[in-house]
Amino acid sequence: MSYENKMLQLKQKLGKKKEETKEKTIYQRPDKPIYMKEWESAGLTLVENDYGVLFKREVTYPLDYRHGSYQLGMFYDAIEKWQSTTIEHPYAIDFEESIVFFDTETTGLKGVGTNIFLLGLLDAYDDSFVLTQYVLADPANEAAFLFESKFWQQSKTVVTYNGKSFDWPQLETRWTLNQQVLPKLRSQKQIDLLHSSKRIWKNNLERMKLTKVEEEKLGFQRLGDIPGFLAPIIYTDAIKSGNPDALMKVLYHNEWDLLSLVTLYIHSTNLLLEQDLYESATTYTNIGKWFGDIKNSEQSEQVLQVVATNYDQESAGLAHYYLALQQKRKGLYTEAVKSFEKALLFIGNREKLKALEQMAIIFEHQFKDYEKAMHYTNQGLMMIDNNLFIKKEQAAKQYGNWSKRLHRIEMKLMKK
Repeated sequence: MSYENKMLQLKQKLGKKKEETKEKTIYQRPDKPIYMKEWESAGLTLVENDYGVLFKREVTYPLDYRHGSYQLGMFYDAIEKWQSTTIEHPYAIDFEESIVFFDTETTGLKGVGTNIFLLGLLDAYDDSFVLTQYVLADPANEAAFLFESKFWQQSKTVVTYNGKSFDWPQLETRWTLNQQVLPKLRSQKQIDLLHSSKRIWKNNLERMKLTKVEEEKLGFQRLGDIPGFLAPIIYTDAIKSGNPDALMKVLYHNEWDLLSLVTLYIHSTNLLLEQDLYESATTYTNIGKWFGDIKNSEQSEQVLQVVATNYDQESAGLAHYYLALQQKRKGLYTEAVKSFEKALLFIGNREKLKALEQMAIIFEHQFKDYEKAMHYTNQGLMMIDNNLFIKKEQAAKQYGNWSKRLHRIEMKLMKK
């Protein structure tokens, strides 16, 4: 018998053994917690499935429900705006998508020993938004808790705040630990609004914590909220004592998180697609740069031009800088030089060095104006020589490159 046939038979035998082992695995339902009545009295509903028990809370919001500055139904206006534009963007949503806003509460920040004890889902329907919160009855009933989320049943567009880095990986970890009994977890399209907030409000908001974004951008301030770091302690106490009073405050905290995701999506969409100029020049400059980073140069240029036209020179310094980079890529060298010159007085050292480099390149290679090319090269060398903003090793490398440029330009001047 050939080696290949022997390997094939071995694989078949191993496959059969795995199937037999899976068939022999019988899931034993955990005991029900003794505090069921107390938790039901607090407003939670007991749910039973094949894997055990969990608790659920459900709230329905009409489309005219207001959370901070926005009614929830304005979410569909935001989708309509995406549908009405030709702009391509990773945060665009289609009316055909099933959308759920998702947030978790956990017993820790990382590691296999960290449990999710609260799954918060806010589903968007045509006539309402429905909040469903699943609460882990106790760690022994984790399989029942995860199963009820129905993420194994269908794929949706999942909108989160730091969900790509935290909530979803945590769910995947817990699912993997229960994979022998649970159906396979489906992959989901994800939109993480923490990423968009960092993009839009860089150098504008000092902290990107959701509560700060709510207060400063979404017109919502929490009253009677618990600090998020207390949630694990409160849950642990609730399953030890059976008293759910403080735990209900964790659920309200999670509820506000989810409602704010809806309004944050609305607000972010308005900023991305409309230039009503009710935010700072920094915000719109960040948006223009974001469009440029995703290769939408036309929209990027349009936004940056709005900033350059409507804000003072100091506020619009970075906008002129990014606009100049776009213009240079398009071969609009005269316009690029003008924009770089407007930017130079008001941008940081790193951007300033880059601007000087780009102008030296334009004057050397496009305009053949070697004297101006040398002027900007000397300015760049002086900045590197001061070495106030880059590490020594980087400065030495940069100085070498700029010196080569200067020598090349000097040789061209001599031949002229």
